[in-house]
Amino acid sequence: MAASQFESFIQRVKQATGIHSLNKLAMDLGVHRSSITHARSRDTIPATWILQLFQKHGLNPDWLNGGIGPKFLRSSETAEEEFIRIPKVRARLCAGGGSFEVGSEIEGYYSFRRDWLSKKGSAAKMVLLDVFGNSMEPEFKDGDTVLLDESQKEILAGAVYAVGIEDTIMIKRVEKHPNGLVLLSDNPKYGAIYQKKDDVSCVRIIGKVIWACRELK
Repeated sequence: MAASQFESFIQRVKQATGIHSLNKLAMDLGVHRSSITHARSRDTIPATWILQLFQKHGLNPDWLNGGIGPKFLRSSETAEEEFIRIPKVRARLCAGGGSFEVGSEIEGYYSFRRDWLSKKGSAAKMVLLDVFGNSMEPEFKDGDTVLLDESQKEILAGAVYAVGIEDTIMIKRVEKHPNGLVLLSDNPKYGAIYQKKDDVSCVRIIGKVIWACRELK
């Protein structure tokens, strides 16, 4: 029995991208897993998926739809040269009360231009996380996504860092003081956190926050 249109499409995507599960395909496309189940039941391929796979991987829409023509309209190597995919993890940065939500599970990937990242730091050590809480408002709001470079741990005046203290990881401005470190919030409702010199060894500078974005409501 010949494979359905949808199943043939899935096999071509797996062959070209190395994505071998529907959950990972959903993350790559930026859709819910249920959307893939729905498309499979209707044996349809949404046009937006074709466009997304072309834009992200350079895949030929005609080849994706029916196996016609070359696999790529542009070299995947060229696409990799232009963009780097940075993982977004489930862990969140605390900006207020509450504890850090631990979890290194990757929720998806976001593409950034290689030349832009090279000016910001080490792309191989970068990760995206969400912020929760309001202690860093107005600069960083609850629900913002930040780009963290774990290779940048040197404390610079005015810079923002992910800082670990025991089982909590916070987003704070960090200042050096003769007697230790001070963790500062932008929101005046939150007081400074002082770490004396004897306690500084318990403070972990996870990395520097180098970029942020938010979804408008």
